[in-house]
Amino acid sequence: MTTTPRTIAALDVPLSDVEQQLACAPLLAALATTHSPSDALAYRLDLFLVTHPDAPVSTEADYPGWTPGGAHD
Repeated sequence: MTTTPRTIAALDVPLSDVEQQLACAPLLAALATTHSPSDALAYRLDLFLVTHPDAPVSTEADYPGWTPGGAHD
């Protein structure tokens, strides 16, 4: 059986893929070690947002007049 040797070019990946993997690594490690269901859910949501940067999220414009920790009307 003859195989074609692989070159270093076969290892090239886009920089964005590497950055995404680096961003996911601590979240995956935390997810693997947590015993808290709520923490696990938060880590999974974080992973989703890291891997789907175009996902719709709320902005300040969605909640006009709201202030964190502010008084309730």
